Amino acid sequence: MAYEIPVTQARAELADLINRVVYGAERVVVTRHGKPLVALVSAADLERLEALDAEQDEQVVSSVSGVREAAASPPRERQRFGIAAEHRRPGTR
Repeated sequence: MAYEIPVTQARAELADLINRVVYGAERVVVTRHGKPLVALVSAADLERLEALDAEQDEQVVSSVSGVREAAASPPRERQRFGIAAEHRRPGTR
């Protein structure tokens, strides 16, 4: 669970909030009008988040590559799976 604090109070307590994040292993959510605005997380947490993003990006690229391979399947495979149409770029025949 993250510690929530209004932005006006966070301005006054920034050094303490940084210490809570770094040394207390806490996550701090800064709010404005009760809604989350930003989060303070440790550098280690940020690295983990970025690694997760990179993993998801790789999965998307892998999925898109698989779709392209399927789209390039021979006509016999298209008939076998009941694919009646294919996308062609404008100006190609």
